[in-house]
Amino acid sequence: MENLLSDPDYLNYLEDFITPSRKERFFEVLKNRTKHFTVAIEDVYQLHNTSAVMRSCEVFGIQELHVVEQRYGKKIDKEIALGAEKWVDIHRFNSNQDCIDDLKARGYQIIATTPHENDCMLEDFDISKPSAIFFGTERYGLSDEVLQQADGFLKIPMFGFTESLNISVSAAIILQHISSRLRHSDIDWQLTEAELFEKRIDWTRKSIKDIEYITKKYLEKVAGSR
Repeated sequence: MENLLSDPDYLNYLEDFITPSRKERFFEVLKNRTKHFTVAIEDVYQLHNTSAVMRSCEVFGIQELHVVEQRYGKKIDKEIALGAEKWVDIHRFNSNQDCIDDLKARGYQIIATTPHENDCMLEDFDISKPSAIFFGTERYGLSDEVLQQADGFLKIPMFGFTESLNISVSAAIILQHISSRLRHSDIDWQLTEAELFEKRIDWTRKSIKDIEYITKKYLEKVAGSR
């Protein structure tokens, strides 16, 4: 299967099973996808909040979501996500440290969303660096483990009596703001050609009901032509 995911002939074969309009829609959406920013959520208790954050990632073109699951549930509320789980890549981790190590190894700076003495207001945030935006639990915010290893701190300006927002609301506000700024910048933020190809195959496969049977027929066709 791994070889198939980089096989142009396999993609061409699969695309015969989807409509031209769906194929075109994939191109349109992928033009606005990015991995320049990614999101990490830490041990969120309410499953609907995880699902809502995922939905915001999908809507604003953030391709990857990282979920740390130390204590709470591992399911997605599909009624909240509204299909976003098909189009966003979800990476699951058993600990904050595993998640942080993976992100830093991939070149991301760790940005904690929390009021902090060295925090940065949203409108002043430097979008030039690849950044992993961390969101904490509903009750306690981000853990000390994440805060101590953060490269920066991001804060949403607030002007009322309430001092915090629901995690899903915070994520939506931040992602809309930074993704909009990113698309109006000169930063090279789009997916690479290899990443685009990978997602075209992935999304096309997810759009075909009998994909295993279709793939089997493709392999038989390839074997018969040799």
